[in-house]
Amino acid sequence: MSVDHQETTVGAPPGQGPSSALLAVLGGAGLAGAAGVALAAIAAHKVQTPELATAATMLLIHAAAVIAIAGVSTRMQSGWRWLITAGLMLCSALLFSGAVSYHAVMGEHVFPRAAPTGGSMLIISWCALAVLSVLEALDQR
Repeated sequence: MSVDHQETTVGAPPGQGPSSALLAVLGGAGLAGAAGVALAAIAAHKVQTPELATAATMLLIHAAAVIAIAGVSTRMQSGWRWLITAGLMLCSALLFSGAVSYHAVMGEHVFPRAAPTGGSMLIISWCALAVLSVLEALDQR
């Protein structure tokens, strides 16, 4: 069975636009990307610390990955699972980068273990992406 079996976007009836879940994930990724660029500028011109540069990089990389996953979700049989994974990745990147940025600027933690929790959730979201890919491949056999 080819990937062309689904012609509509996730959660949308035929002939309608993208689902609100897809739009929410894409909107969140856009804001994360904008925050990444802003953090990169702050790290380069105002608060020159490697922590802010790391937070910026993580946001930018994961915003792009989330957009890619959201796009792929529109072509997958279980597109909602892909969107959940994209949402988990987005929230994880925001938690990690927000915690690192807050600590770099304010000198204190948002809450204990916020950055490691966000980082661990990022790893889990990448593993979930790998599992979804395998499951999708098995589904198409």
